[in-house]
Amino acid sequence: MSARTGTAATTPPAVDTDTDTDTATPAHGPGDDGGRGPRRRTPRGRTPRRRTLRHRVLRHRVLRRATRRAAGRRGRLIAGAAVVLAALMALSPWLPNGPLNLVSLWQTVLPWSGLGITLLLLLAALRRCTLAAVAVLLPALVWTVLFTPALVDKRTDGGEFTVVSHNVNEDNPDPRRTARALAGSGADVVAVEELAARARETYRRELAATYTYSEVHGGIGLWSKYPLQDVETVEIMPWTRALRATVLTPKGPVALYTAHLASVRVRPDAGFTTAARNEAAARLAAAVQSEPLARIVVLGDLNGSFDDSALRALTGPLRSAQREAGDGFGFTWPAPFPVVRIDQILVKGVTPCSAWTLPDTGSDHLPVAASLRL
Repeated sequence: MSARTGTAATTPPAVDTDTDTDTATPAHGPGDDGGRGPRRRTPRGRTPRRRTLRHRVLRHRVLRRATRRAAGRRGRLIAGAAVVLAALMALSPWLPNGPLNLVSLWQTVLPWSGLGITLLLLLAALRRCTLAAVAVLLPALVWTVLFTPALVDKRTDGGEFTVVSHNVNEDNPDPRRTARALAGSGADVVAVEELAARARETYRRELAATYTYSEVHGGIGLWSKYPLQDVETVEIMPWTRALRATVLTPKGPVALYTAHLASVRVRPDAGFTTAARNEAAARLAAAVQSEPLARIVVLGDLNGSFDDSALRALTGPLRSAQREAGDGFGFTWPAPFPVVRIDQILVKGVTPCSAWTLPDTGSDHLPVAASLRL
């Protein structure tokens, strides 16, 4: 008892030293789960499943958005390429020729631009890009407008003067076969280019029974069922590559030019090498423009297409028999699988009724033929 109060002394409660203070949970501590028991702790170094799923979803969304953006960029590239291709096709006749003459090359192979359209359409389908697919319709429309007329059969009857032109290939291993094919063509006049000196007698012998009149100068030969007058060489190159003759047909005289323009090559360092060809074409054009006769036929290996603007001085005043009276593009070279038409029959003052290519004769070119109304 206390002497002052008279009450018994109070002994403080003993402290339980075995109690783990870490187990004490604050009233609103981070471990409070609303009375549902303590939160399960995740072992160190392991991510909770819910957080892993959330990260996967976010990563998938990011990747999907990036893929969509990349696909959109590729789709715009395809659409842009389609627009450029359409412009190059539509503006082809007016494009300026650069130092490498690439425009001449483009104009020569222009019908094959359809392959580029097919490729762009395939890429648009693979990318599943509506914009690109719609854009590809533009060059497809331009190609249709430009070349559908060539695919229509425009051949008719009524021709009374048939001509054939053939580059027979100087290295032809079987000139007899080629000569016999020409003799059986039924043409009134046969013009031959790149005639090898060693093969001249073979052609004379094989064609003599069908054609009474003939002229051979250098690598150019002319065989005709009708008389030939005023035959002369046309100086388009240092050696003989062109002839001019008057053919006395039953319907009156026709001025006939046969030519083999200079060869062209595609070289990485020089592009489309057409300088010599263009110069020869200009000289031939000058001779044709000064021709006094009203009816003119120009045929031969021009080493260029009718669409090549570099040849416009020659082709501009003339009309293409194949374009007016043919069926298809009439490709002539190379003979096993022709991809371009570089052998031409051009006319002025006469009407083409039909135009076609003859079968392979063993040369690297196919012969070209046309039936004309005088």
